[in-house]
Amino acid sequence: MRIFAIAAAFGLLTLPALGAPTTEQKAEFYAVCMGIAQDETLCSCKADAAMTLIDADFMAMVISAMQGGSVPQDEYSAYNAYVAKSNQICKPNY
Repeated sequence: MRIFAIAAAFGLLTLPALGAPTTEQKAEFYAVCMGIAQDETLCSCKADAAMTLIDADFMAMVISAMQGGSVPQDEYSAYNAYVAKSNQICKPNY
């Protein structure tokens, strides 16, 4: 699944992975984002983007990282690719 996450983050794939994030994960992502950024437009965009860029397992890791958890060392590249792609989508002038 990590290969899918990386490929999706770079725009190489457009279909959701098997094990796509759940609507519950999307709601949790949005809630955590709002707790951090208090920006409805940004958090809605980031939550929508996450649904197409990453799988459910990776979404759990992203939510954990947003809550202060550590990104596993072997996931740094995929995580950074995801952040870059979601920023490209949601913060195009960033």
